[in-house]
Amino acid sequence: MNEENIDGTNGCSKVRTGTQNEAALLALMEKTGYNMVQENGQRKFGGPPPGWEGPPPPRGCEVFVGKIPRDMYEDELVPVFERAGKIYEFRLMMEFSGENRGYAFVMYTTKEEAQLAIRILNNYEIRPGKFIGVCVSLDNCRLFIGAIPKEKKKEEILDEMKKVTEGVVDVIVYPSATDKSKNRGFAFVEYESHRAAAMARRKLIPGTFQLWGHTIQVDWADPEKEVDEETMQRVKVLYVRNLMISTTEEAIKAEFNKFKPGAVERVKKLRDYAFVHFFNREDAVAAMSVMHGKCIDGASIEVTLAKPVNKENTWRQHLNGQISPNSENLIVFANKEESHPKTLGKLPTLPARLNGQHSPSPPEIERCTYPFFPGTKLTPISMYSLKSNHFNSAVMHLDYYCNKNNWAPPEYYLYSTTSQDGKVLLVYKIVIPAIANGSQSYFMPDKLCTTLEDAKELAAQFTLLHLDREHNLFSLDLCRRIWRK
Repeated sequence: MNEENIDGTNGCSKVRTGTQNEAALLALMEKTGYNMVQENGQRKFGGPPPGWEGPPPPRGCEVFVGKIPRDMYEDELVPVFERAGKIYEFRLMMEFSGENRGYAFVMYTTKEEAQLAIRILNNYEIRPGKFIGVCVSLDNCRLFIGAIPKEKKKEEILDEMKKVTEGVVDVIVYPSATDKSKNRGFAFVEYESHRAAAMARRKLIPGTFQLWGHTIQVDWADPEKEVDEETMQRVKVLYVRNLMISTTEEAIKAEFNKFKPGAVERVKKLRDYAFVHFFNREDAVAAMSVMHGKCIDGASIEVTLAKPVNKENTWRQHLNGQISPNSENLIVFANKEESHPKTLGKLPTLPARLNGQHSPSPPEIERCTYPFFPGTKLTPISMYSLKSNHFNSAVMHLDYYCNKNNWAPPEYYLYSTTSQDGKVLLVYKIVIPAIANGSQSYFMPDKLCTTLEDAKELAAQFTLLHLDREHNLFSLDLCRRIWRK
C-alpha cells in the first residue's frame, strides 16, 4: 500500500497513511467475513462471499464502475454498493504504487441487484464534486475472425477453430449479400468462457497464424447489447436478415401479411436486412415463428425480435467502423456486412459534453419523415442552434463540439494504402487548429476503412473519444469496453 492517501470522505482532506488504509481494510474484512486477495493488478474482495454454495452468479450480474477517486478503497466503496444488494465479488483495479486505477467491477448475486445498482448509483456523487458511473459489464466470450476464404462453410470453419483453439462452442457465419453460397469473409467464434476466448485470442493474435493458407485477422467481437426482459415484452418490430439485395419492401410486406392480412404497419429495408413493424405485438411474435426459415426470392430468411436502442445516449460510437444509423433506431443481432463486420450489435454511446459540462441527455429525436405541404412556413436556422440530440453522425458531433467551444472547424486529411487482397483502404487524420500546439497535434484512428464515409466517421469518433479523455469526461460505457479488452 502507498504510504499516504488523502481521505476525502465527506469532503475532508486529511492524510491517511498506509497503516490506516490497512487497518480500515482489515476492519471491513472482519465486519463482513469476506476474504481479500491482490493478484494480477487487481484486488478481489469476496468471490465467493462467506457461506456461498453452488456456482458463481450467471452473466449479467456484474457492473462496471468508473471515475472512482484514485485514493478511495474498499472500506468506502463496498458499503455504497451494498445498498443495491449482496456483493458476490468486488474487484478494484490497482496501480503498483498502491493507488487504484479509477475503476472496478462489482458482481452481485442476481441480475436484479446489478440492475438496481445501475439505477441508483450511476452518476452517484461519491465525494463532493466526484461522480462515479455505473453500467453493465459483460464477459466477452466471442472473437471476430477476419480474412476467412469466402467459399468455406460453417462446418469447415467450426472444425478448424476446434483444432487450433480450445473451448469452442459455436461459430456464427453470415452469407454474402450478393452470393448466398459464399460467406462474407469473416466469422464470430463463441467460446465457453471469457478465459477460453482470451487464450484463443492470445494464440491467434500475432498475425502470423494461418487458416487454409490465409493470414487471418483476430480481435474481440463487440458484445451484443443486452435489453431487459420488460422492454423486450413491448417490442412489436421484427428484424429480418439474409434477404436478397433485390428484394423490395413491398415484397417483404406482402409475405409477412400472408399469415394475417393487414397485420404489418410498415417495412424498412436496408441492403440485405429489414425491420418489419406490426400494429400489435401478438402478431409480430406469431409472424416470427411462422416466417423464420421461410424463403423470400430464393433466400432463406432469419427472423428475430428487434432490440430497442438505449435512448439515453445521442450518437452511435464504434471504434472499429461506424454502423450506419438506420431510421428505426433499433439494435439488431447483425446488420452490416463486409464494410463493418466486427460488430454483432450497436455499441454503447458517448454523450455530448461541451465546454467542460456534462450536458443532460435529452430524449433521442425520432428519425422519420413528414409530408412537406405547399405553403408550409419555413424559418432559416443555424445547425449550431440545435441540440446535440439532433445529430446522429460523429462528424456532425465533432463540428458541433468545436463550435460550442469556440474553436475553428476540424480539418480532415485523407490517406490511403492497399490491402493484401488489393483493396484500397482509407484513413483520415484530423487536426483541431485550436489545440494543434497542445499535447496532441492530430488524431488518427488505428483502423482502415474501405469507404470514404466510414473512414471520416471513424476518425471523428476517435477524435471525440480522445477529446473527451483529455477533458476527463469519459463515457462510462466506452471506458468499460476499452479497459475490458
